[in-house]
Amino acid sequence: MKCLLVEDDQALARELSQALRDGDWLVEHAATGQDADFLVRTEAYDTLILDVGLPDGDGTRWLSAWREDGIDLPVLILTARERWADKAAGFTAGADDYVTKPFESAEVLFRLRALVRRSHGHAHPVLKVGELSLDTHTQHVSLAGRPVGLTAQETRLLGYLMHAAPRVVSRTELSEHVYDRDHEPDSNVIDVQVSRLRRKLGSWRIATLRGQGYRLLAEEPASE
Repeated sequence: MKCLLVEDDQALARELSQALRDGDWLVEHAATGQDADFLVRTEAYDTLILDVGLPDGDGTRWLSAWREDGIDLPVLILTARERWADKAAGFTAGADDYVTKPFESAEVLFRLRALVRRSHGHAHPVLKVGELSLDTHTQHVSLAGRPVGLTAQETRLLGYLMHAAPRVVSRTELSEHVYDRDHEPDSNVIDVQVSRLRRKLGSWRIATLRGQGYRLLAEEPASE
């Protein structure tokens, strides 16, 4: 999953970015609302962390503009303001959740995972597609109750397919959400990693729809 962190405090941004990467997130950072505005309009993200106190305007003002323009990705607000009126302003602007500074990085990770799950229609922290399970907190994958050893990149790829299931996911969408913007793969790299997942999980579980992309299946298709 890919997160845009909008925070002008460089020390806090570094600390939180590292915590996110340690939690297997892809992270991009913007220090101003203007930089964030450019990125959310040109790049694809699964969620956004937004500091309220930005140097070029209140974060809620930027958020309100994004919502008015139909940018609907989940947003977690960071604020040092403890008054309910300030928090209410964030929700009114379109925030999905908030964390008050100072905070534990672990809390941010838990809240982000919940936001992304809910945005895909999942309430439980363990995603299940047939006999395949992914614990979104620990990133542990199991098949029919048995652990499956995956690389970090394979886990990110599978996690995105599980969040999206049963929807078809294009190669472009996978490239935008599962890979770092500075190291976006060509379609052959994605095909190779999908092939590795098939070997570990069963070849039928990830179906290829020619010209469309991939779909994660809960049941093996009936033989014709």
